[in-house]
Amino acid sequence: MERIAIVSDIHGNMTAWDAVLEDIRKRGITRIFCLGDLVGKGPDSISAVDRVRENCEVIVRGNWDELVAKRQPGPHFEWHAESLGEERLSYLAALPFSYHFRLSGRQIRLVHASSTSVYHRVQPWDSLEERMGMFGAITESSSEEMDAGEPDVVAYGDVHNAYLQHLNGKLLFNVGSVGNPLDLPQASYCIIEGTSEEQAELEISAPSEPFNVQFVRVPYDIEAEVSKALQSSAPNMDLYINEIRTGVYRGLQGK
Repeated sequence: MERIAIVSDIHGNMTAWDAVLEDIRKRGITRIFCLGDLVGKGPDSISAVDRVRENCEVIVRGNWDELVAKRQPGPHFEWHAESLGEERLSYLAALPFSYHFRLSGRQIRLVHASSTSVYHRVQPWDSLEERMGMFGAITESSSEEMDAGEPDVVAYGDVHNAYLQHLNGKLLFNVGSVGNPLDLPQASYCIIEGTSEEQAELEISAPSEPFNVQFVRVPYDIEAEVSKALQSSAPNMDLYINEIRTGVYRGLQGK
């Protein structure tokens, strides 16, 4: 069985990211896919970008990655852009919008926020039509990805709320956030498990092989990360500290 860790929204919180990486290693998982928002909010965007590049096989672009790469006006975007330097900014700007693959006969789509935009936010309480839109056509992607077909499973990040829903025979889940969870103050990620087509002798149908999604919460030293934030010159550290301590959204622009 193939086991893949799906992470998202690290947001420069290296204390949480190191804890999650250690948990993934202890489970013997070697493949990690990242759903974006490596940077921003937390104090260490540089290390976050470098360590995600080192450890993640697949990385899609998040809204913070795009806004920082574009040097969007605003102190919280401009500060991170200046600290990252041109090479890392070019790397963030070139990240793909989506990624598609098959596991246990299911077509799986990975995006940051939605199938239409890194800024289009979809919450678990939105209308069924809105949530089913996650399975619709990709509007910003390569021709290969656009030809991948309608997915059976969609995984995403962005909203920092981990959840799973079965919708009209399809599966939608949010992996939550590593560095800025907004449901409870523990780092969040998911593990998906199934049979890859390389492992199967013949092409398999969806019901013929097991498929599993596991949610993992990882406690980490929040006060150590608070100390790093207080020593940093990054903007909006008061909001960031409140959010990582409480798991409650305090209004920092752009989850």
